[in-house]
Amino acid sequence: MENGVVVNAAGPQLHIRADGRSYDIPLVELDVGDRSTDEQVRVAAADHLGIPIGKLRGFSVDRNAATHDITMAPPAVFG
Repeated sequence: MENGVVVNAAGPQLHIRADGRSYDIPLVELDVGDRSTDEQVRVAAADHLGIPIGKLRGFSVDRNAATHDITMAPPAVFG
C-alpha cells in the first residue's frame, strides 16, 4: 500500500470483462501504458485475448491516476 492506495506488485494492470470472463493483464504484457490512446488499449487487449477488435469498440477505457491501472468496461445497459 502506498499513500493509502493498494498497488499491484506486478505493476499496472488492465482490468477487463469480455466474453463473460474477467481478466487482469499486466500493461507491460500489452505494451501499453497510461499515456496510450483508448484505441491503442483496445487493439492491444483484442490482440492479447484473440478476439476481434469490433467486440471492444464500444468499451469505455478508464485510467486510475493513483495506481496507473486501466479498466475497460462494456457499455452500460439501462432498462
